[in-house]
Amino acid sequence: MRIDKFLKMSRVIKRRTVANEVADNGRISVNGKIVKPSYDVKVGDIVEIQFGDKISKFEVTSIPKVQNKDLEESIKLL
Repeated sequence: MRIDKFLKMSRVIKRRTVANEVADNGRISVNGKIVKPSYDVKVGDIVEIQFGDKISKFEVTSIPKVQNKDLEESIKLL
């Protein structure tokens, strides 16, 4: 699953277009490397997102198939 879609479905970022813009601006890194919105997320990836001065860091524990209320279980905050 693409990183922009994953961030939207896991409710880390509210809209996919916003997730796409954040990735285009180089503010998303996976395992220490800056990624584009088309990056394919894998279980075990460490994702860091820079929101201004704040950096959110989490580990991908599962890839959701459909959007539902249990999606917060697909990430583990670090």
